[in-house]
Amino acid sequence: MHTEHVDAEQLLRHVWGYPAFRGQQRAVIDHVAGGGDALVLMPTGGGKSLCFQIPALLRDGLAIVVSPLIALMQDQVAALRELGLRAAYLNSTLDAEQSRQVQAQARRGELDLLYLAPERLLGESGLRLLDQCRIALFAIDEAHCVSQWGHDFRPEYGQLSLLRERWPEVPRVALTATADVPTREEIAERLLLQPRAFVSSFDRPNIRYRIAEKRDARAQLLQFIRDEHAGDCGVVYALSRNSVEEIARQLAAHGIDALPYHAGMPAATRAAHLRRFLDDDGVVMVATIAFGMGIDKPDVRFVAHIDMPRSIEGYFQETGRAGRDGAPAQAWMAYGLADVVQQRRLIELSDADEAYKRLAGAKLDSMLALAEAADCRRVRLLAYFGEAAEPCGNCDNCLQPPELVDATEAAQKLLSAVYRCRQASGTSFAATHIIDVLRGKVTDKVQRFGHERLSTFGIGADLGEQDWRSLLRQLAAQHLIAVDATHFNVLHLTDGSRDVLRGHKRIALKKLDPRAARRRRAPAAAASALDGDAQALFEALRSWRGDTARAHAVPAYVVFPDATLQAIAQARPRSLDALREISGVGDKKLERYGDALLALIAER
Repeated sequence: MHTEHVDAEQLLRHVWGYPAFRGQQRAVIDHVAGGGDALVLMPTGGGKSLCFQIPALLRDGLAIVVSPLIALMQDQVAALRELGLRAAYLNSTLDAEQSRQVQAQARRGELDLLYLAPERLLGESGLRLLDQCRIALFAIDEAHCVSQWGHDFRPEYGQLSLLRERWPEVPRVALTATADVPTREEIAERLLLQPRAFVSSFDRPNIRYRIAEKRDARAQLLQFIRDEHAGDCGVVYALSRNSVEEIARQLAAHGIDALPYHAGMPAATRAAHLRRFLDDDGVVMVATIAFGMGIDKPDVRFVAHIDMPRSIEGYFQETGRAGRDGAPAQAWMAYGLADVVQQRRLIELSDADEAYKRLAGAKLDSMLALAEAADCRRVRLLAYFGEAAEPCGNCDNCLQPPELVDATEAAQKLLSAVYRCRQASGTSFAATHIIDVLRGKVTDKVQRFGHERLSTFGIGADLGEQDWRSLLRQLAAQHLIAVDATHFNVLHLTDGSRDVLRGHKRIALKKLDPRAARRRRAPAAAASALDGDAQALFEALRSWRGDTARAHAVPAYVVFPDATLQAIAQARPRSLDALREISGVGDKKLERYGDALLALIAER
C-alpha cells in the first residue's frame, strides 16, 4: 500500500468507501504523512483513527499504534483486515507461536499497522522488535491516559517519552476525545512533543443530554429504557460493582437483554459479555467506568449514568460512546446529593497529594454545576472545553426549560438551622437532622440535643423532605453550603452563606415538582426514518450482516455499520457501480459482499 502514486483521497474512497474527509482529518493526515508531530482532539465518533491509519499507508515502514485495551486492539485490527489492510496486534491473547509469526511479519515488512499496549512496547522484547523494523510513525491513542490530571491516568503512558529519545526522526500523533487545556499541555510535555495541535469542535449535536433528579434511580432507569429505547443497544454506568450486578439482574428480569461488566468478574465471563455486546444487536451493558474506553461500536443509542461521574471529562468521554454513527442518541443521568458526598469522600480518602485533591474537587464542582444548571447543557459542556456555543434546542433544559423561583427565604431558613444547631450544641449535623429540625419532626436525636426549642424548629414545615434536599444540593453546587464528606457528611456554612443570611444575595433555583418530573419526558428522536419497505429491507440486511459477522468471527458493525445498511435499504442499488456509491462501501467490501447484497436486494 505504500506508494507515492496513491493519495489520501484515493485511499479514503477505495479502501474505506467514504466520499470526503470530515473536519480537520485531511489537515492532520497531510501534516503527519509529511513527518510532523500532532496532537489531535476530536470528539468520539469524529474519525480520529483515519488520522493515523491513512498516514500509515502513505509513509514507508510500519506504523506502531499504542492502545490501552486488548478489546480495542482486536476490534480495530479486525476492521482493518476487513478492509484488506495488513494489520496485527501483539498482546496476551496470542500464544507463543502466534506472537512469533506477528513479529516475523513485522520484521519482513509485511504489516502496515501493529497495535501494542504501552507495557508491551516498552518491554525489552518490544523495543528490540521495533529496533529491527522501519518505523513509519507512532500513534498514541487515548492520549489523555498520559495526564495525571486526566480521568483515565495510566502510569505506563508516562514512559512513552522514550519514543522521542529512541526514534527522534519518527513522527508521533497523540489522539484523544477529551482533554481540557491543562491536560493538553501535560500530554505534550510528558510525551516530549512540540506538536501542531488540531482541536476540533467537541460538539456532538446528535446526542440529547438529559439529567434527572434521583428519586428511585433504578425505577427511573427502567422506565427510560422501556419507554424510549426498547430493543436498543446501550450502556449503563454505575459506581460500584454490586450496583452493576443488581441493575443488570433487574433489567434482565424485565425482559431487557442486559449484562454486567466490572473488574471483579472472572476474566472469561467479562470477555464473553464484551463479545456479546460488540457482536449482537440490542444488548445493554451495565458497567463500572472501567468499561468502554476505545469501544468502537457505532450503534449505541443511549448511555445512562445511575450515579454522577466525578468530572466533566469523564462524563463527556462516557456519554460520547453513544451515537458514534451520527444517528440520534441520548445521554441520560440521575443524580442526587448522596452522589456528590460519595465522590467527595473518595477524593478526600485517596492517597493523592493535596494539589490533586484540590483539582479533583474543582472538577467535581464543575460536574455538579452542570447537573444543577437551568440553562443549556451543551453550552456548559462546550464552555468547559473552551468552546463557545449557542443554546442547542436538543437538551432537556432547552426542550423543557425549568421554572426558576426565588428561593432566598427558604435558603435563609436552611442556613439558619445549620447555624443554630451548631451554636446550641457545639457540633455540626448532617442533612437528615437539619431537615428534621426545619420540618418540626420530634426525633430522638432532636430531643437529645434539645433542638425542638430552637427558633428554627418547624419553620420549614411547608416544604417536604425532597424539596429541602433539592435546595441543599443546589446550594452546595453554588458553594453556599459545604458537606464534610470525611466527617459523617455534616454541613458547614461557607463565606458565601453570610451574604445569603444577610439578604445581600438573592437565590434563584429550579422549582422542584416531582409529579412534573415523572410526567415530562423529552420525546426521543427516531434513529432512522425509513419507510415500511426500506425498513423491512434494513432488517433483512441486519440479519444477513449478523450471519456474515459470525462466519468471519468479527463484530457485526465491522462488516457494515447500521448507517451504511440504512443507506443501502433507502437507495436499493441494483448494480455494483451503484452499490459503490454508498458511503462505507470500499473496494474490498464491494468485492467480498457486493454480489450477496445485490442478491438480497433483488429478492425483496
